[in-house]
Amino acid sequence: MAQEEKPTLELFVKASSDAEGVGNCPFSQRLFMILWLKGAKFIVSTVDTKRPQCKLKDLAPGSQPPFLRVNDDIKTDVNKIEEFLEDTLAPPEYPKLCCRYKESLSVGEDIFRNFSSYIKNDKPGLNPRLEKKFLATLVKLNIYLETPLPYELDKSPNATESSRLYLDGDSLTLADCNLLPKLNIVKVVCKKYRDFGIPAYLKGLKRYLDNAYKQDPFRCTCPNDTEINNAYESVAKYLKEEI
Repeated sequence: MAQEEKPTLELFVKASSDAEGVGNCPFSQRLFMILWLKGAKFIVSTVDTKRPQCKLKDLAPGSQPPFLRVNDDIKTDVNKIEEFLEDTLAPPEYPKLCCRYKESLSVGEDIFRNFSSYIKNDKPGLNPRLEKKFLATLVKLNIYLETPLPYELDKSPNATESSRLYLDGDSLTLADCNLLPKLNIVKVVCKKYRDFGIPAYLKGLKRYLDNAYKQDPFRCTCPNDTEINNAYESVAKYLKEEI
């Protein structure tokens, strides 16, 4: 029986402002990371959203990157693309990236929403309350990262603190591909526009980020810090100027 032919994969991601690199888009980075971690052969094409090429208008009319071309088929929904890749690029040839614990997928879901409220606020008087609410979401994530998961307790029943590298264990998963691009934006933007750094006492979160930045599928798919800051300049600069 002939071996099934592998699909041709082309990922279209948002281009940087100079159209030379990868732009600020956590959804683009999410899919980039998944394909990299899968070890699949794929092409990455950047899309200048200010001056989209004519061929892209024909490929995915009305859509913004990221989108994925699979042979001649175009997929534009990020969640469905993730499901497709997990189902299609499956063991034994490709690693499984799904999580063992559903909490790993949901633990950081409030962070980006509260970060957005915090960083887009233009009223200095509201800043302390919004910062406190945002910080609470980081604390919640930190607690999860410091708490041993069931598999860790199976190995060490008396463990009181987790030593795992990532959200769901010692390997990057779909949960990390979703959360890490957002955390990178949070870290970069908060430092520049609010002089807010992730507190040192959030040891689990610090360990998580330190480990993640050592991994090429995350570090090498991150947009340039300047690109991120420029993307937030119009919404984050007002509070900075008034303080």
